[in-house]
Amino acid sequence: MANILGPDEILDKVSNAYVNKARAKEKRLFILSFLAGAFIAFAAAGSSFASFNLLANKDTLGLGKLVQGLCFTPGLIFVLIAGAELFTGNNLMLISVYDKKINIKELLRAWGIVYLGNFIGSVFVAFLMMKSGQWNACDSMLGARTILIANSKVNLGFSEAFILGIFCNWLVCLAVWMSFGSDSQVGKMLCAFFPVMLFVLSGFEHSIANMYYIPAGIFAKSIPAYVTASGLGDGLNTLTWSGFFIHNLLPVTLGNIVGGGIFVGLAYWLSLRKKED
Repeated sequence: MANILGPDEILDKVSNAYVNKARAKEKRLFILSFLAGAFIAFAAAGSSFASFNLLANKDTLGLGKLVQGLCFTPGLIFVLIAGAELFTGNNLMLISVYDKKINIKELLRAWGIVYLGNFIGSVFVAFLMMKSGQWNACDSMLGARTILIANSKVNLGFSEAFILGIFCNWLVCLAVWMSFGSDSQVGKMLCAFFPVMLFVLSGFEHSIANMYYIPAGIFAKSIPAYVTASGLGDGLNTLTWSGFFIHNLLPVTLGNIVGGGIFVGLAYWLSLRKKED
């Protein structure tokens, strides 16, 4: 019979687990974070393929977002079940800091390695997707949709991207938090499924997913047929590496940290741990 933990027990389990993650060797952290970046990129690529025709029509936009959300959920499931290090989930490492089990230096070291590994894994998949020719589907319309998704993301305002980042990782870290409460694979999968589906359906912003979506759009932009099919022509001035880092990745990452570390990590720590004082 599966063991189900209550919130107090989850807090202790999370706190102890992230101490081990924070102090893991660099090689282990990097390899597992590269895998997590690739897992999220695979989910992004598959969900884009499944939904791109629906997203192109305003009458089926909601259905398209739902399909996209349903097909994106395997990304976090792979991370939780197969074992990998995802920066957004690791924002819960702040609980170990609140418990004074690790210090800020250890936190930032682990975050830095994982963030870099996630980035390389995601961009690696995006580059190979461009080389694979998959974006030629439906007379280059998948390549066009890849550009359109990326372009919309780099044209968000700073505050918009920040808030959407908060909402996204509030849900992602809630999924990770709940997964600690189950010792069965099916339980962990269900814990991941609904929050992730909801964040994608709602159009929230995930920094690691964007490490695939936006580089994929930048790579697709180099193919004239995809640009023509997108209908944007000269309207892609912001879809650059600097536009990616400044206009999306920075505010979304900060929002993700707040969403996961404050609205999940700190909220549960204050409500559950502080009552012991």
